Amino acid sequence: MLPKVSIIIPFYNDHYVDQAIVSALYQTYPNVEIIVVDDGSTRHQNALAPYRSRIHYVGKANGGTGSALNHGFNMASGKYIAWLSSDDRFLSDKIAKQVAYMEQTGARISHTDFHVMNEHGAITEYGAGVKYPSAKAFIHAFRHGCPVNGCTIMMTKELFHGIGGFNAGLPYTHDYDFWIRVLLSRVDFHYINEPLTLYRRHSQMGTVQHFDTILSEVNSVNQHYALLMDSLIAQLPG
Repeated sequence: MLPKVSIIIPFYNDHYVDQAIVSALYQTYPNVEIIVVDDGSTRHQNALAPYRSRIHYVGKANGGTGSALNHGFNMASGKYIAWLSSDDRFLSDKIAKQVAYMEQTGARISHTDFHVMNEHGAITEYGAGVKYPSAKAFIHAFRHGCPVNGCTIMMTKELFHGIGGFNAGLPYTHDYDFWIRVLLSRVDFHYINEPLTLYRRHSQMGTVQHFDTILSEVNSVNQHYALLMDSLIAQLPG
């Protein structure tokens, strides 16, 4: 039997959420569960109504994306877990291709390339992910920011628990912090050089509205792990 994949969609007052859910529902991969974590929304819950019978809907008090992800990941019953932001979309074969790769290679975590779309769903940039010539170059990129798009990620549930979950105290860089902890645990971060996610850039997204705060938080996380990351990089060949 094909391994189950849990798709976690954190949701907070986002009118795009129905598009995210549809893209998860219409995956070509047959063995998925979809968990929508409503992080204390006050608007747009009505967009979920047509899909409630086909998803697991969980409500919780507002605690931020890291908190919502932890809640959904802990509920997941799949071998693998994928994260889909409520304003993004998966391409229809995203789960099938990523599971096939991870089963074949034994990868515990992988990420992929992605396209960028605008607020209307039109693709504005193809293959927008940065490609690195070596594992060392990829890991070195973390010294300057986060080179991984979280919605391209798939990981084993076992890895999530082994790393210790997302730091819910980091409103904007919970993912950056988590990926660094994965690297410091010496877990191979696999890359699939194919766009399998549509990442939406729009004026209401957090990275636009809270840019200065995010930059400060990135710098804080960066400095927290600086010595450990420099030590890791120095040990890598190349």
